[in-house]
Amino acid sequence: MDSTMTPDRFRQCLAVLNWSQRGLAEKLYCDDRMVRRWADGSEIMPEAVESWLEALVSAHQALPLPIAAKK
Repeated sequence: MDSTMTPDRFRQCLAVLNWSQRGLAEKLYCDDRMVRRWADGSEIMPEAVESWLEALVSAHQALPLPIAAKK
């Protein structure tokens, strides 16, 4: 099955996770030029990466950062 993640959705996912394209490339141990091609839609993102990103976004949204205890 081909990737269904649009470039806009890809950028939204990175924003939710507070990741840069370069940061994602480092996490995936891939060339940042590949990530840029995913972002501009010139290259299809692998389905495994798409699923992983969507799962991370879902978890991040379901489990917001804890509020620091007041002193």
